[in-house]
Amino acid sequence: MAIGPGGGAALRFLASVLEARAVVEVGTGAGVSGLWLLRGMRSDGVLTTVDIEAEHQRLARETFNDAGIAANRARTIAGAALDVLPRLTDGHYDIVFCDADKREYSAYLKEALRLLRPGGVVAFDNALWHDRVADPAQRDEETVAIRELGREVAEDDTLVPVLLPVGDGLLLAKKTWDPGA
Repeated sequence: MAIGPGGGAALRFLASVLEARAVVEVGTGAGVSGLWLLRGMRSDGVLTTVDIEAEHQRLARETFNDAGIAANRARTIAGAALDVLPRLTDGHYDIVFCDADKREYSAYLKEALRLLRPGGVVAFDNALWHDRVADPAQRDEETVAIRELGREVAEDDTLVPVLLPVGDGLLLAKKTWDPGA
């Protein structure tokens, strides 16, 4: 399911405020969230979008093309995120947006922290997971994984988090600048 207008607008705003030049998206889908990000990024910005389904990437390229986005502004990589992300450049990205396998969100966070520049932001869609995350009786694998991600982000002193109640919840966390790093 594609990100809704509220979450999309938040991503566009975030990309604009950060004057994003380099963004990683985990979970391409049909290109809806990628288009929101591209519309907020600098005109020379490049979106790197990763999806295990080649068909999703074909649809996304079509979406970007139909919206008038230059082909050189979106780099699509087919493959499993946890195979692709380790090959991307450390500290190079302004935003890492995750909207893929919820059970892998914690692993995406670890990769995002490596990929982000100081001041960069990691974002996770579906942070409320259909209102299941706040209900402790909900113990399915995806709900538990998202709940754990929320705890991880909240307990990490190198992050400044916020949970936006837009769409199905958008969890954002800014990577703080560490003068000793």
